[in-house]
Amino acid sequence: MVGEPVRAMVDAVSADGSAGAGAGALRLEDQARVVGGYEWIERRLFEVLGGWVPSEPVAEARVAFDLYSRQHAWHAELWSARLPVLDGLDPATLAIPPSAEVDRLLVRLAGAPPGEAPALGGTLLRLVGLARVMLPRLIAGYGLHLRRAAPVADASVVRSLRLVVRDEIEAWQAMETLVQTLVDRPHDIAVVTAHQQSLEEVLAGIGPGLVPWPW
Repeated sequence: MVGEPVRAMVDAVSADGSAGAGAGALRLEDQARVVGGYEWIERRLFEVLGGWVPSEPVAEARVAFDLYSRQHAWHAELWSARLPVLDGLDPATLAIPPSAEVDRLLVRLAGAPPGEAPALGGTLLRLVGLARVMLPRLIAGYGLHLRRAAPVADASVVRSLRLVVRDEIEAWQAMETLVQTLVDRPHDIAVVTAHQQSLEEVLAGIGPGLVPWPW
């Protein structure tokens, strides 16, 4: 069951008193690009978090990476099922990086190759990349889509968005809690701030979320 704090956050992110107001349903081509971008991001997060598990020295983080890696895999499958069917277009070709910046961000986030130990302080840097850059961006982008979706025409996508937003908020809370647990020296604050800034700089200028909105 979703806890009350998470439920309240889901309601806030997806508040739709004006959902769909003044916005028609996306054209199929635009919907394919947006949903394909979601699928690609979720699948890459599955790969990145799963790749961290064998080398993660902090037990709580290792368990969280394993759990949320599998959750991102499920999200990717969910978005794959939401891709519109377009004549002459292979759905597999739609799951591509939404931008060069997001592609670079995921490469930076992955850090050390799978199976190799992270650099000193690597656990904290991994968590900061997720809790303070990646997940907030995902939640913001999904929330934007919810507010602009056409409630009737986009009903299946809206249902998927609500499910995914709930999961991402729960994951964000868990990861942020781990960040706060591991930050126990003044030096850690400087490390966290510098790493977060370096990742945000990759995304400078792309607008809210991670997948550009068609209008």
